[in-house]
Amino acid sequence: MNKKYWMAIPAVLWCALCLFVWFSPAKELSLSERRPLAQMPKLTAQNLLSGSFMEQFEDFSTDQFPLRDTFRAGKSLVAYGVFRQKDNNGIYYTQGHLAKLEVFHSVSVNYALGRFQNIYEQYLQDTNCKIYNAVIPDKGYYLAEQNGYPAMDYAQLFSFADERMPWANNVDLTDALTAEDYYRTDTHWRQECLVPVAQKLCDAMGVTAPIEQDFTSTLVSQKFYGVYYGQAALPVKSDELLILESDTLKNCRVYNYETKTYQSVYDLEKLSGNDPYDVFLSGAQALLTIENPNATTEKELIIFRDSFASSLAPLLAESYKTITLVDIRYINPALLGEYLHFDAQDVLFAYSATILNNSSSLK
Repeated sequence: MNKKYWMAIPAVLWCALCLFVWFSPAKELSLSERRPLAQMPKLTAQNLLSGSFMEQFEDFSTDQFPLRDTFRAGKSLVAYGVFRQKDNNGIYYTQGHLAKLEVFHSVSVNYALGRFQNIYEQYLQDTNCKIYNAVIPDKGYYLAEQNGYPAMDYAQLFSFADERMPWANNVDLTDALTAEDYYRTDTHWRQECLVPVAQKLCDAMGVTAPIEQDFTSTLVSQKFYGVYYGQAALPVKSDELLILESDTLKNCRVYNYETKTYQSVYDLEKLSGNDPYDVFLSGAQALLTIENPNATTEKELIIFRDSFASSLAPLLAESYKTITLVDIRYINPALLGEYLHFDAQDVLFAYSATILNNSSSLK
């Protein structure tokens, strides 16, 4: 073939791809990346002259590029397999798991602990509440250093929490977990593996601990792709998502203070949403209370928490009349006095290492 024809092929291909992007229906969401995609910007004289139209159009073209996920996967495979990079977009792959590179951010951890101190001084200091703290290790605790990846200084993280929260009894969860207790494609832990964690917490708080036989494991999704799947853009196998059910949980109901309605412990409709992990207590919520009408105790538990506790809290329901979950990423602690009275409850601070290390979302 004449050389000039070969030279024309890239130009023709480029024109075809541009036409495809411009005239094909734009996708609104990227399910793999769990984010909205840029849309075609409206052309006006103002944004054209300011240059913002071209900036927005560039984002639109990138997000709506044909076979975008295929090209992202190809780039990741080349980065890992050919150039032997240790990570892609900050995500590494080892022992069948996708995990995120983390370095210790002392300023962020201190900020989080300062927010907890404020809660203690405002609501807990002069009460009969029994206070506990459990730092939830992320999967990197079990994967990073052991496999030659940069690791967060977990010893310093745990030490900071002990020193800055002397008013709380520390519960070490590290020996109750392994890497296999976390989803392979996601940051979260697997509920069906958390009974030993629930037992350790209950033992520390002096309440009856659940046993494995209390629960029935139910598969609710055979193809759960976690948050790391989209970020890594690697064609790895999906996770299975299971929930633990029991006679106690079937009778429990969950009160949502924002909507002033009751909801179920497991929201199966969330399985078809952007994040199927939201099946646990309907996902991110500022303030919830799990009520156990058949409780044999009057004890109450308040958990200051992040999303990890959504799958953990139901396993503690047998031991308490009520469990109230507070997420200060979505409610200012100054408002808690309008909803809660702190007196003689058990109070648990249960935050993942990831949130403590990236705590700007805490109010």
